[in-house]
Amino acid sequence: MPKDRAPTRIQRKNRLAILDAALEVFSAQGFRGATVDQIASEAGLSKPNLLYYFPSKEAMYDAVLSQLLDTWLDPLRTLDPEGDPLEEILSYVRLKLEMSRDYPRESRLFANEIVQGAPRIHQVLSTDLKRLVDEKSEVIRGWIDSGQLAPVHPYHLIFSIWSLTQHYADFDVQVRAVLGKEDPFDAAPDFVETLYRRLLTPVS
Repeated sequence: MPKDRAPTRIQRKNRLAILDAALEVFSAQGFRGATVDQIASEAGLSKPNLLYYFPSKEAMYDAVLSQLLDTWLDPLRTLDPEGDPLEEILSYVRLKLEMSRDYPRESRLFANEIVQGAPRIHQVLSTDLKRLVDEKSEVIRGWIDSGQLAPVHPYHLIFSIWSLTQHYADFDVQVRAVLGKEDPFDAAPDFVETLYRRLLTPVS
């Protein structure tokens, strides 16, 4: 799409429709399985019209991933060194669980990219993500050293939160097949909060 003038309302609407359609197709089919034709059909646009905004499947994938990474890192950024340690961790757990409930397609797309070896976001993982996790792990280590949290490995604590909360999005079909009519997010918040509260509350 030409960048020498501000986009019109219709252009903004079409771009958003394309990114939403791309997210839907990529999260279901993966990068390799997705096609421009599928994304155009999902967006309700012709293929030439879609290619006016994004010149290739790669360009759409990169745009979706870039948008996704900002969303994905935001909850960890909220961990406040000045807050109550246990409540800060539990708030992070709740936010991650809410993201699995509200953004399952984004979670599956991120998981698919990682399973494929993160060919398009490895640089971000080893720089931006690593710096953020290093920073927040030091905050958690400080809380542990001061006796405000039970002694756990800070990095593995973060990994466990990722794996536990994102399971509800990435394995949604399996979870719902086992639970039947029960909504997994009815009981999950209380369960994960109880789990981490017991794990992290210091023994007096």
